[in-house]
Amino acid sequence: MKRVQVKVIWVIFLLFALFLQGCAGDVDAATNFIPAKVVKVSDGDTVKVKLSSGKEIRVRMIGVNTPELSHPELGIKEQPYGKEAFKYTKKVLYPGRIVFLEYDVQKQDKYGRDLAYVWLKKPVKITEEEVRVKMFNAQLLLEGYAQVMTVPPNVKYSKLFVKFQKEARENSRGLWK
Repeated sequence: MKRVQVKVIWVIFLLFALFLQGCAGDVDAATNFIPAKVVKVSDGDTVKVKLSSGKEIRVRMIGVNTPELSHPELGIKEQPYGKEAFKYTKKVLYPGRIVFLEYDVQKQDKYGRDLAYVWLKKPVKITEEEVRVKMFNAQLLLEGYAQVMTVPPNVKYSKLFVKFQKEARENSRGLWK
């Protein structure tokens, strides 16, 4: 009787695991990174991407905040270094470029944008060096185009981001000139 119960539990566990894999959609199950193609850059920290399913989504990069561009209809005036941050993002995240989205705890913001870390290449192992070289959010900080903006519960890389901003500031990069 006990063996039958153990087998039933294992079957239920396996079925549940298969169910979760099926719910993953565009997620690369081996790494939890979602491949996407850049469609448009909206500003320094927001892009529109197309998922493999064909769905287009707006992505707001987690942990960073670039200066604003002018949006007169929204009453937003251009902030210093806003154009530079936008141009840098457009240069790196050009239309057609394949990126990989990594989500944290909260998937969307109150404006319906997906919140993600945007990777230029999938990391082999998530280390500080991999984040520096392959994650675009980190590059915005390292090059001085953004400031740290930590919004819990999305704090996975917040300590590294603070370190990267400090480094940009100490080296007078971008905003910190």
